[in-house]
Amino acid sequence: MAVEGGMKCVKILLYVFLLAFCACAVGLIVVGVAAQYVLSQTLSQEATPGSVLLVVIIAVGAFLFLVAIVGCCGACKENNCLMITFVIFLSLIMLVEVAAAIAGYVFRDKVMSEFNKDFRQQMKNYPKQNHTGSILDRMQENFKCCGAANYTDWGNIPLEPKGRVPDSCCINVTQGCGINFKVKDIYTEGCVEKIGVWLRNNVLVVAAAALGIAFVEVLGVAFACCLVKSIRSGYEVM
Repeated sequence: MAVEGGMKCVKILLYVFLLAFCACAVGLIVVGVAAQYVLSQTLSQEATPGSVLLVVIIAVGAFLFLVAIVGCCGACKENNCLMITFVIFLSLIMLVEVAAAIAGYVFRDKVMSEFNKDFRQQMKNYPKQNHTGSILDRMQENFKCCGAANYTDWGNIPLEPKGRVPDSCCINVTQGCGINFKVKDIYTEGCVEKIGVWLRNNVLVVAAAALGIAFVEVLGVAFACCLVKSIRSGYEVM
């Protein structure tokens, strides 16, 4: 009876962790889709290490959700085969997450390099007054920056009248404030570096979330293994 009671607790805890897996899965999908949307607005549509990594994150989130469903069915029916499948797939997901984390660290400079290149390309498209222009304006206003490296980058863009910067570079944005501007009245820092600093500052938050998800997954594997052992031993745990 002691073992049976202990396994009941394990089974209940496994249900709790399965709910946590579902929440983590939804979180990964939402973060991946949101980041993919932001990158698609600023980077080219070609495949880059950053975009590929985000696709992997979305796929892992979707797969984790399905695996959580398998685990829930296995625990509910006390099915040995389903529980073993759950353990194997969850272990594989953990390996993929570790690989994605390593890839993100290795390609971090590559991603910023691609961002810098594409940001400058979008600056060249700015005079066309298309959707790209409004996106760049929003980024410059939100991050309080101007140009890629600094405000002088706009000197190479054929804006009218010549020598102006977009109004979004102004500290106090008003119509035409970028014409005949004074340096003290505009943001002088480049957007690429500013956004890079913002990303680095948020890496700790992402890393903490990743560690939390990994911890939950490790506990999930441990509880699932205990339940598998109990099922194999022939105990009825519920």
